[in-house]
Amino acid sequence: MTNHSTDRPAPPGGPAVHPAPASWLSARDGGLLLIRLAFGLLMAGHGAQKLFGLFGGAGLTATAKGFESLGYRPGKAFATVGGLAELLGGLGLALGLLTPLAAAAIIGVMINAMVDVTAAHGLWETDGGVEYNVCIAVVALALAATGPGRVAVDRIFPWRDGGWAAAALALGLGGAAAAITLGL
Repeated sequence: MTNHSTDRPAPPGGPAVHPAPASWLSARDGGLLLIRLAFGLLMAGHGAQKLFGLFGGAGLTATAKGFESLGYRPGKAFATVGGLAELLGGLGLALGLLTPLAAAAIIGVMINAMVDVTAAHGLWETDGGVEYNVCIAVVALALAATGPGRVAVDRIFPWRDGGWAAAALALGLGGAAAAITLGL
């Protein structure tokens, strides 16, 4: 008989139990880290474009005018909230910090973007549709559901492994925030 975990013959009397040494960085944790860093930092950059005009962004004054043209008044307040949600939500996801809340911030902004900007244009982004916003919201929700992985600040908290409760919290808070914003 061969012990497949070590590929060494089992000693007489039964299989040998030699647990594989725990890797510091599993493929799952490495994959989650890559997704969190790329996605989170890009979302944070998008928020910085709105708030500070960084990375070729319009800055708060121009973003506020855009928000007002969509019916968000006062535009500067809504632009600040939207920019902060993207900036802080993105940084939270990148760091794996308060992951369900960070995901909720991103989800809320994307629901607003879908309702007020892209839904009227159909599905595909090439037509100005919701495709891009849906993808962003789904990635944020998936990170809440899976948890941020071991290479994250959240590794010390109960929601480190995600789960249905963390996903429901992210979707519920994001949806509630969007509903309140849309209702104002």
